[in-house]
Amino acid sequence: MSRGAWRVTDVRAAEDVLMARLPDGTLMQRAAAGLARRCAELLADRFGRVYSRRVLLLVGGGNNGGDALYAGALLAGRGVAVRALLLDPDRAHQGGLAALRAAGGSTVDGVPCTVDLVMDGILGIGGRGGLRPGAASAVKAACAATATDGGRPAVVAVDLPSGVDADTGAVPGDAVTADVTVTFGCLKPGLLVGAGAGNAGLVDLVDIGLSPAAEPCLRLVDGDDVREWWPSPERESDKYARGVVGLATGSATYPGAAVLSVAGASTGPAGLVRYAGSAGDFVRHRYPSAIVTERVGDAGRVQAWVCGSGLGTDDRAKGELRAVLAAPVPVVLDADALTLLVDGSLAESLRGRKAPMVVTPHDREFARLAGERPGPDRVEAALGLAARMNATVLLKGDRTVVASPSGEVWVNPTGTSALATGGTGDVLSGLLGSLLAGGLPPVRAAVAAAYAHGLAGREAAHAGPVTSADVAAALRPTLAGLLA
Repeated sequence: MSRGAWRVTDVRAAEDVLMARLPDGTLMQRAAAGLARRCAELLADRFGRVYSRRVLLLVGGGNNGGDALYAGALLAGRGVAVRALLLDPDRAHQGGLAALRAAGGSTVDGVPCTVDLVMDGILGIGGRGGLRPGAASAVKAACAATATDGGRPAVVAVDLPSGVDADTGAVPGDAVTADVTVTFGCLKPGLLVGAGAGNAGLVDLVDIGLSPAAEPCLRLVDGDDVREWWPSPERESDKYARGVVGLATGSATYPGAAVLSVAGASTGPAGLVRYAGSAGDFVRHRYPSAIVTERVGDAGRVQAWVCGSGLGTDDRAKGELRAVLAAPVPVVLDADALTLLVDGSLAESLRGRKAPMVVTPHDREFARLAGERPGPDRVEAALGLAARMNATVLLKGDRTVVASPSGEVWVNPTGTSALATGGTGDVLSGLLGSLLAGGLPPVRAAVAAAYAHGLAGREAAHAGPVTSADVAAALRPTLAGLLA
């Protein structure tokens, strides 16, 4: 099920509460034990054994370096050749350093030529800004070392890759790019969103007994969430009971957007798709089960509308968007519909809406709506736009963020660069509309659609370069596996 992530202030508060109940050093020992265990697993998986492997600790001052030193001591006790490069010797954790030396480890003045695993213990979750030049040089040299099998060393970050902002995922300068991040107690936002998610690699959470009192600032969706939420037809259901989704998408200029959005909607849980637009002949040819009309006003009753993909920005498009906004049902606004909102001429239509609205901007569309790009804190950016528009915001990206006006935030882990191609957003908006028509609340519909869409993008990428049609085709088998 979903897991939460907490900002640094909440993590520190939880640590203070726990440390007050435990003997001194207990938390660090728990963290070090989990870290050493994960490193040993990596070494055994790659080299067949832990004994005699070569590990380099990059050690900064403070507790993060202490975690690395104690973990290094545990590995040295298993016969690993552990060397520590102290980047700030005067501030090195003395207890951890003594433990390392007692276990047979040692310190070095430079990076050895042969390294099987690099442990990044330079900066902890309190670090701000990028790596300092000396640390950046050490990281570069360590990553350029050669492992005993001739490959590059594995890189394991302690709690958070150094140089990544724990609260936002911003990477303002040089930073460690880890293969695995072993984080302690709870997830941190910087491991899940922004550039930091890419630096974190595989995230492994070690339980050290931490229980933050605050609510998480964001949640990470997983397949169990989506399976639980996804609407399923009852035995007595008919096509109308399952929900009807309407799509005001595409145009004579962009008929493909209509076809792709209908493809996404047809894969979702809605029992019927109504298409309203000037690309009806293309939709009829590809999806004969769709009910096609020329305009929104002629489409008939629906439980949700999707509007914008390939719609255009002329007077006809503006009229269709106005009709969609007047409908007392949830709506998804994408692409051209977002552009039509920018000049303010539809402000009255927006103010009059009582039904939910979901907007699905990428970064450039976000900038047009908000007046500036999302910036390094994508969670706060999405929350701000959600509050201003009184809408659920699905901020697209490698790690798509979904934020509600009430302050609920989710992040989707299934994104892939394969989806950065024209038309994939049309498929997503159609699927999202189908989930809304099927009865899901806006946030869950947006999160579930992003999750399934990301999986389909990954599946499509297995066959080579991806087009939006490939993603649409991959949705059905992807959902069959996901919902089984």
